[in-house]
Amino acid sequence: MKPILLLLLAASSALAAAPPNILFMLSDDQAWSGLSCQMHPDMPDSKSSIVQTPNIARLAEQGMRFSAAYAPAPVCSPTRISLQTGRNPAALGWTKAAPAEQGHRLIEGENRKSIREDEVTIGQMLKSAGYATAHYGKWHLSGGGPAAHGYDESDGDTGNQDAAPHLPPNPVDIFGMGSRAVDFMKRSQAAGKPFFIQMSYNALHYPENATPALLEKYRKLASGRDDKEVGRAAIAEDLDRGVGELLAKLDAMGLSKNTIVIYMSDNGGSNRRTLNGGKGDVWEGGIRVPLIIRGPGIAPNSWCHQRVVGYDFFPTFCRWAGVKATLPKQLEGGDITHMLSGSSEPVKRPREPLVFHFPHYQGDSPHSAILSGNMKLIHFYETGEHRLFDLQADIGETKNLAAAKPELAATLAKQLADYLKEVGAEMPKPNPNYDPAKEPARKGGGGGKGGGKGKGKGGKKPMQNE
Repeated sequence: MKPILLLLLAASSALAAAPPNILFMLSDDQAWSGLSCQMHPDMPDSKSSIVQTPNIARLAEQGMRFSAAYAPAPVCSPTRISLQTGRNPAALGWTKAAPAEQGHRLIEGENRKSIREDEVTIGQMLKSAGYATAHYGKWHLSGGGPAAHGYDESDGDTGNQDAAPHLPPNPVDIFGMGSRAVDFMKRSQAAGKPFFIQMSYNALHYPENATPALLEKYRKLASGRDDKEVGRAAIAEDLDRGVGELLAKLDAMGLSKNTIVIYMSDNGGSNRRTLNGGKGDVWEGGIRVPLIIRGPGIAPNSWCHQRVVGYDFFPTFCRWAGVKATLPKQLEGGDITHMLSGSSEPVKRPREPLVFHFPHYQGDSPHSAILSGNMKLIHFYETGEHRLFDLQADIGETKNLAAAKPELAATLAKQLADYLKEVGAEMPKPNPNYDPAKEPARKGGGGGKGGGKGKGKGGKKPMQNE
């Protein structure tokens, strides 16, 4: 064989073996149906009726959409700590972002507010495999910020408030984050290092900061909606433009062919036309989120209908990166790489069921859920009521099957209780000073009406970014 051909073959083999770059884009409070592309091929209502996100829709056409993707929690910081550690928020003792509400029938479960030094993050794992690591935008986990937890570069120990000063033409720092990420990509490329970048966007927070022309556009498109809903739609389109510009830079640098791009939301939002509930509860609207993955070997415009959850990314990223170090023993996620090749095999995790624990008042009264196969049970702590749903037949959670299937409900309830006990999850407790006459209105927003009070789907709040 000719020497030049050998060199070409060697170069081709090296390129094929090169670990991929990973660009993880995480939006904030974006509903499952909050994009202009469907999240289920057979459900026209799984996309927004007004929000226009052409760049994210193009990303979806170039990659795989997941119709049954779940955030680890129905609120932001528990999801973020779960993504960093690969563990369930219940096991981490971090299940709420907002302060506890007082004066209700139950005292909310205890909740920590800072990542610990001994918790191994995905940033640390990828850095051990030779990756350049960066985190831009909302950290919201304290503990010294990303720099103290495996990230070479970051915006520091940031939270929601850091986005507020950023006004157009850089609403909530969408485009500033993009500029910093592009610079990091260029330097990583020059150094010959693969990169892992987490873009933790602040949008859809501070919707009033959206581009004025877009606010005016959605006032017309969303006639009759309040200013917050209009703003959320507008800032969703701002975010889409930021995503589009970042992906265009990736193309221009010749990095797209070896970069895996993930787009996901940190929790759901209310979904009036499709899912019950919203942010702050574990009805489907609070935890089912948009997820799109594009990259080498992923078929364009493809779909996955198997259930995946945010903490699956920890072992998945490690697999992509070729991490040699031993993974943390308490990891709860499973590798999803086989699904990206078209396999319909479920994810292999330490446990088959998925548990979502929210012992707090926000979108609903304190409650938890367990998903096993197509069945989902929600348990409410104020009353002890179970609600059982077949998500394959009833994605909107409208038909409670608990009375019709008491044995299944009891089995799932026991599995839920056993898991929460095993991981030492914080639980709500009776309030000895509870006065029904002085019970306050709930501060949070979601929409799923449960709590054993006989309230059904009809009482939900309007959809965010419908």
